[in-house]
Amino acid sequence: MVITEEALRSRVAELGRAITRDYADRRPVLVGVLQGAFLFMADLIRAIPIELQTDFIALASYAGTRPSGAVRLVSDLSVPVEDRHVLVVEDIVDTGLTLAYLRRALEARRPRSLRVCCLVDKAERREVSVEIDYVGFTIGNVYVVGYGFDWQGLYRNLPYVAALE
Repeated sequence: MVITEEALRSRVAELGRAITRDYADRRPVLVGVLQGAFLFMADLIRAIPIELQTDFIALASYAGTRPSGAVRLVSDLSVPVEDRHVLVVEDIVDTGLTLAYLRRALEARRPRSLRVCCLVDKAERREVSVEIDYVGFTIGNVYVVGYGFDWQGLYRNLPYVAALE
């Protein structure tokens, strides 16, 4: 097991407190990146007791278990983010290509501020430099499943994060 259920619960609560402190009077829009971030985002927003709005965006950047090198928009936001405080909620950042694409796409919409919260950072796999404001866990170069992470559509529902053997 890479991250226990208990560690997830504790760290999500800590991230919620930090985000609450930083966005207390800003009414942010939290943008979850589908599909992987939906469980993390559900728990995270329950740990943020301030007024906020949620939306989702879907991007595709993987071919099987490997990054394809190309990112494409699959489903766009349903709310405008111009002049809003936007917090992207990502499940994992590894190469940085998806996050770099998403940052450019959202910055073009002129938000008042744009920050990123990711559950898992695989910094050693980074191909492009990206800024992450809130990081849950940093892990090595292992393929993980559980708590939203999948392998061929399976294992998202595990309450912990495990390495796929």
